[in-house]
Amino acid sequence: MRFTIAFLLLFILSACSSTRDLESQEAMLMKKFASEIDTEDLKEHLYLLASDVLEGRKTGEKGEKMAMNYLTAYYKHLELEAPQSYPEYRQTIPQQYFRNNSRDDADNVLAYILGSEKPKEVIVISAHYDHLGIRGEEIFNGADDNASGTSALLEIAESFKKAADKGHRPKRSILFLHVTGEESGLYGSSYYVSHPVFKIEHTVTNLNVDMIGRVDEKHKDKPAYVYLIGSDKMSKELHDLSEDVNKNFTGLKLDYTFNRDNDPNRFYYRSDHYNFAKKGVPVIFYFDGENVDYHEPTDTADKIDYDLLKLRTELIFYTAWKLANRTERVALDAK
Repeated sequence: MRFTIAFLLLFILSACSSTRDLESQEAMLMKKFASEIDTEDLKEHLYLLASDVLEGRKTGEKGEKMAMNYLTAYYKHLELEAPQSYPEYRQTIPQQYFRNNSRDDADNVLAYILGSEKPKEVIVISAHYDHLGIRGEEIFNGADDNASGTSALLEIAESFKKAADKGHRPKRSILFLHVTGEESGLYGSSYYVSHPVFKIEHTVTNLNVDMIGRVDEKHKDKPAYVYLIGSDKMSKELHDLSEDVNKNFTGLKLDYTFNRDNDPNRFYYRSDHYNFAKKGVPVIFYFDGENVDYHEPTDTADKIDYDLLKLRTELIFYTAWKLANRTERVALDAK
């Protein structure tokens, strides 16, 4: 009996040690590929996307089409896969879908990495790339809104591609989704969830990135923060995973002020994650809050905090990695 008990104890201790070793190895991998997210690359993307040349990226207009061409060219450069139904990375949305809010057809941009073990299940990371265009003689460059999220998505995609090329393909698929028509009514994300590349029931989570490059008045003295909205509304497992990732890797202040059901700003309903949530997909919305340059021509690239943008981008990367590689998909809460 003593031998049996001693053997069982040794087995348990050995199993615990093996689990810790695996977790340590995964953490090292995550940190290695998160370090590929580069401040200067983020800055280069953002300065281009928020330049006067792109004329404020208004949906369906020349500047937005130029931004779309930049995104598709970058994904071709990375040799990321394009959906079979959209081989040029472009999901074209007909003009009439925008209800007089676009002068022309416009495009969502989609690229993905196929999962190694559960390829039908997908994590969708989204950011809108449109903005307000030109009003009068002023260009609304939309640096924070949302060249910041768009640039973050490009860097996250590149880091996952480098991991896959080194033999660390995610277990689940990851879709990088740049949507159009957000400013005029969340049209691009609405169109995507009605015409999804991966079935909505196989969409594990949507991580939506909309304005993550600035610091609001509330946090000016302690800028290492990000607002999270929606993480606990449909899945406690998602919320807990998000908290654990931040605790173990990035150490940001996670501010849930705008997550309250009675929040008068109603931000939960005002960005592209909401169209996924309406379809029963758990979501997290990453946001830096409003500032004096919100929806003004003064929202320019020189006002972005690039080190903070990098840290917030890393948080999203780590969260996506965990979601894509855990054994079971995060569960919806019982209704």
